[in-house]
Amino acid sequence: MRSPIGRAIGLGSAKEGVQHWWAQRLTAIALVPLCLWFVASIIAIVGADLETVQNWIGQPLPAILLVLLLVATFYHLSLGLVVVVEDYVHTELAKLGLVIAVRLLSFGFAVAGIFAVLSIALGSAS
Repeated sequence: MRSPIGRAIGLGSAKEGVQHWWAQRLTAIALVPLCLWFVASIIAIVGADLETVQNWIGQPLPAILLVLLLVATFYHLSLGLVVVVEDYVHTELAKLGLVIAVRLLSFGFAVAGIFAVLSIALGSAS
């Protein structure tokens, strides 16, 4: 039998919540214009042939914005999924494994997407 204050001692802030919260909000704000640009761009090139799309991605601004979209998307995804894992997985070992897996997969998919954009933009994809 412990008092509420006794149960809370040692379970205070880990000093990471504010940074995590801000990172989620900033990536969400960044994703709004990036997603709007992406949707408008895709609509504009619907029906275009492969060479036209490759030339479009080969321009500096679309390539940079696509890389920013990938970075923001997968970072935001990682932040959100880590919160879900931390909230709903109660076994510490499983939680650690899932957090590591989420972060590695998010990083891996971001790198793969960036590689694809850069290889198209630099003309090494055929």
